[in-house]
Amino acid sequence: MPLLLSAVRVIYEYERGVKFTLGRFSGTMEPGLRFIIPIIQTMTKVDVRIKAIDVPDQDAITKDNVSIKVNAVLYYKVSDVKKAIIEVEHYGYAVSQLAQTTMRDVVGEVSLDQLLSSRDSVSKRIKEIVDKATDPWGIKVDSVELKHVELPEGLKRVIGKEAEAEREKRAVIIKAGGEVIASTNLAKAAKTLATSPGALHLRTLNTLNDLSSDQSNTVVFAVPLEILKAFETIKKK
Repeated sequence: MPLLLSAVRVIYEYERGVKFTLGRFSGTMEPGLRFIIPIIQTMTKVDVRIKAIDVPDQDAITKDNVSIKVNAVLYYKVSDVKKAIIEVEHYGYAVSQLAQTTMRDVVGEVSLDQLLSSRDSVSKRIKEIVDKATDPWGIKVDSVELKHVELPEGLKRVIGKEAEAEREKRAVIIKAGGEVIASTNLAKAAKTLATSPGALHLRTLNTLNDLSSDQSNTVVFAVPLEILKAFETIKKK
């Protein structure tokens, strides 16, 4: 009875079986209830679902000689269960080690600015290299995503100062542009007041009206020259 039970195998939907007869590969087994010949045959189950590998922090040097730490996550699945068992030992560990070395190599091919601004292209490059290298192992790499790029503390301060200087530059440019617009409008207003009879007087009265709305204000009234001339004309008549 125990020998009979050892001949029964249950393969789940997300698994495939790799069967060996007297140590030689003799086929793959699909999901369901399967039987093998005890002692003579053995079977190894392989999970064919997509797996995620956390690629730990790696010390790398960029093309412009900046020392950084970078990590990533890699998603892969077994596309050929026969190759995954026969061609490589512990395919998960092998994929992880390959991803680490590839990530360091690819980071060394780009500058720091390229790495920070074009993470997608760097991730795609790592994915292509790892996928090509693992194809003989029956492994299909779905994607690679860079998670974090850690910069040296000194470089972080430099980048922070550079960003602050850039913000100040934009603020000065915007302020200068506003002053140009304001000065242009003031020049137009002055020209209009100078060429329109009585315009300055009306402007003065409007200003006094605005000041009178607040009783706490003390107003020193300056009589416009136009009014004095009007009085002088009346006196002469």
